[in-house]
Amino acid sequence: MPDQKRRKHIRNIAIVAHVDHGKTTLVDALLRETGAHAFKEGDVTVMDSNPIEKERGITIFSKNASFTYKDTVVNIVDTPGHADFGSEVERILKMVDGVLLLVDAFDGPMPQTKFVLRKSLELHLKPILVVNKIDRPGARPHEVVDMTFDLFCELKATDEQLDFPIVFASAKDGHATLDMDEPSDNMKPLLNTILHRVLPPVADPDQPFQMLVTLLDYDPYVGRMAIGRIFHGIAKKGDTLIAVKRDGSTETGKVTRILKYQGLKRIEADVAEAGDIACISGFSEIHVADTLAHPDRPEAISAVKIDEPTISMNFAHNSSPLAGKDGGRFLTSRHIRERLMHEAMMNVGIRVEPTADGDRYKVSGRGELHLSILIETMRREGYEMEVSRPEVILKTVDGETLEPVEEVVIETDPGYQGAVIEALGPRKAVMNDMTTSAVGTIRMEFLVPSRGLLGFRSELLNMTRGTGIMYQNFYDYQVFKGEIPDRKEGVLISQNPGRAVAYGLWGLQDRGEIFVHPGDDLYEGMIVGVNRKGPSMVVNAIREKKLTNMRSSGADEEIHLVAPREMTLEFALEFIEKDELVEITPKNIRLRKRHLTENARKTQRRSSNKAD
Repeated sequence: MPDQKRRKHIRNIAIVAHVDHGKTTLVDALLRETGAHAFKEGDVTVMDSNPIEKERGITIFSKNASFTYKDTVVNIVDTPGHADFGSEVERILKMVDGVLLLVDAFDGPMPQTKFVLRKSLELHLKPILVVNKIDRPGARPHEVVDMTFDLFCELKATDEQLDFPIVFASAKDGHATLDMDEPSDNMKPLLNTILHRVLPPVADPDQPFQMLVTLLDYDPYVGRMAIGRIFHGIAKKGDTLIAVKRDGSTETGKVTRILKYQGLKRIEADVAEAGDIACISGFSEIHVADTLAHPDRPEAISAVKIDEPTISMNFAHNSSPLAGKDGGRFLTSRHIRERLMHEAMMNVGIRVEPTADGDRYKVSGRGELHLSILIETMRREGYEMEVSRPEVILKTVDGETLEPVEEVVIETDPGYQGAVIEALGPRKAVMNDMTTSAVGTIRMEFLVPSRGLLGFRSELLNMTRGTGIMYQNFYDYQVFKGEIPDRKEGVLISQNPGRAVAYGLWGLQDRGEIFVHPGDDLYEGMIVGVNRKGPSMVVNAIREKKLTNMRSSGADEEIHLVAPREMTLEFALEFIEKDELVEITPKNIRLRKRHLTENARKTQRRSSNKAD
């Protein structure tokens, strides 16, 4: 509308892309180009400040930064690239007026590219296409541009959205250009494109105050801090505002602190006005998607609809015989409940519900990785817990059962595609496409029920000798596809409590892979390995070698132990079955049977058989 007021010296943008296409590295390049952050020797991906993000090399949480270019303040939001953290992307897009759509110059558009682009187009945001990693071997930037244009058409972009600017960049080397034949040695072509093609925010400081809460933070001195974009009006320290909740209720509070972004830092401010992305404290019960408004007009701003969770797990306090012996500080079900409720408040993609068993809580999220990051975070904070196998969330519509289906892209070296297709067949996968990439790898696209992907990633790495790469993204809810086979192998279950003995493990390793080291603490019902030769069986892993009067030392057998598997959270969650649990402590990850004694397991099997 022509009479809308805009703040001409502000731009609000988000960076969206598939995982590992270089979003955070591009933020580095822009901050370095504009001098907004003092980089030290070896500093990379400075926005990934969380320890888990640094270890895994992926962005998990959306974060804000700011820089100034040609007297214009650019607020930029780095978003996650993995589909499991899609809720972080969805709510961030409400804060901005444009997006940088990052696409790898070799990979081209991937499943998550389609997801983030669809969300951007639905909000009528105008994207700037950044073809990154143009210096990568095998790069095909012009072909990638054509593929991305086809994706825009597939998603029914408007004629205005199809007229997107294109920037070619190498974020790692810090240069960008509008024309591949005219190379540049800096990021100014991209910065100029942002100023010219991203609209200034619509912002009327004369209207009553309105701000949509998009993120939350916590400060031990001032409590919860609401982060979001101010749509209208001005807020000053000491002002009285109304927090309008999603359910229509309200909370009155006084602004105690205002922070704005400068580089990667937050700086104190006395005033925040329309168009700013700011952080405001003073409201003890504020939540994501609430609206801070002027008392004279307490009207809510419509929030972005967040896609429903597709995977759930049960969380409970650690009930194993080793509970409390690994340095855990939070051991009770009350501790677990309070932490989960706090997470549900901060992260709108997580849902927490009580179960019939009062000590267990059903936690739902967007995928295995989404929930495993929560578990890993709690583990590092000192929580001990046990979690069940991930289960997909089914829906019933018009009397028909529906299940979540994932769009899956698998890349592997030639020769392994047959094994991949054969393995996905029983998992109810449907192949949509298979092509050979420019470097000779085989790229296959499938639609697979989410149930069929539980435990498949480890199987893929084994069958492709570690060369297989899998990307997945939620596609749709479809009619239930039928039963999918469970894990084929049985497990080796510890018979007695004690410490694992090398001789006992040596006698078991011919049956399959071992999960524990000599000297590890064991308890009855703990899973110590895989039985590839048959069903689950109870074993004695603490068995010691009997002393005998051997006359010849050569008659004694030498013990050679194969290195046991280093237990990771992802493998544990993929591996377990319905009657098993993962025990998580700050120092260890263990697998166990839900019922620890053999008699209890027999009783449970009899009860299940009668129920069937």
